[in-house]
Amino acid sequence: MTLTSTSSPAVKGPQGDGPASGRPKLVAGIGGQNISLIGALVVVLVLFGVLNDNYLSLSNMQVIAEAATITGLLAIVQTVVIICGGLDISVGSQVGVASVVSAMVFTSTGSGAFLGMAAAIGVGVAIGALNGLIIVYGRVNPTIATLAGLAAYKGLAQLLSDGRAQGYVLNNDVFVFLGRGKIAGLPVMVWILIVVAVTAHLLLKYTDIGRNLYAIGGNDTAARLAGIGINKYLIFVYTLIGVVAAVAGIMLTARTGSGQPVSGSEGLELKAITAAALGGAALKGGKGGIGGTLLAVALLGCLENGLTVEGINTFWQNVAQGALLVIAVVIQQRRSGERAVGLPH
Repeated sequence: MTLTSTSSPAVKGPQGDGPASGRPKLVAGIGGQNISLIGALVVVLVLFGVLNDNYLSLSNMQVIAEAATITGLLAIVQTVVIICGGLDISVGSQVGVASVVSAMVFTSTGSGAFLGMAAAIGVGVAIGALNGLIIVYGRVNPTIATLAGLAAYKGLAQLLSDGRAQGYVLNNDVFVFLGRGKIAGLPVMVWILIVVAVTAHLLLKYTDIGRNLYAIGGNDTAARLAGIGINKYLIFVYTLIGVVAAVAGIMLTARTGSGQPVSGSEGLELKAITAAALGGAALKGGKGGIGGTLLAVALLGCLENGLTVEGINTFWQNVAQGALLVIAVVIQQRRSGERAVGLPH
């Protein structure tokens, strides 16, 4: 699939904002949204650090980083699809399918870890491309299409696995290294997150592909008139989500030791969307960045770990996620200057 590299003169920068006159250079460089996230992150760290002496320990920080990797991967690609005006609610279910396939192919063939991983990525490509094709050529709203995918792919994972964990992969050195190994003191999964984040950042900020994605999300009519092949870009982005979701599924398998159809993947779509929105990705498209998303992932990870360490009921974590998503959207609406629904101008 060849992507059109035509850039649009109306495209804004990767964050969607230029330096505002009168704004301090430091604030303009980092971004007001990111500074707010950094402030919130510091508050969370200080609060739980005071409540629990072990919270800020190196070992607990590593636990937080490892736990946030899968959410981080999905939040990065969710940011990319939101920038171009789409949304993918099915990512959690895609992770479940990939996890099951990677473990089942590995255990059933005895051909080593790489065949199972390749099969999972192949399934991820197929699922992602299918989502893109349904949205583009079926003319289905992305929210509806991927909401259907959320249920369908979850059912597929359960059918393949008979509704329970499948296979055992911790007798394989590759899976063990992926799930528990370290490079230069950092877990391998964290390195994978770093590589994906840097790649996505470079793609969005320094390539025509990235500029065109912002153009499509900002004004798809203008993007089409500028000669950008919108359909190809949408299929590409949803296929990319499938690939990264498959990688996340493989990581889930390596971390838990078996293929998980639901456990470990359910609810990931909400976390990914919340992180992207908190990080500044406008749900209407055309604005967002990887840096803000990673800060939001860190904030959510630290908050979730802190609540767990303090023994607070895990149900409150879902309440907190929902509240943060609403807050993020409210802030976006206020900054956009749009009037409230049903109220006069």
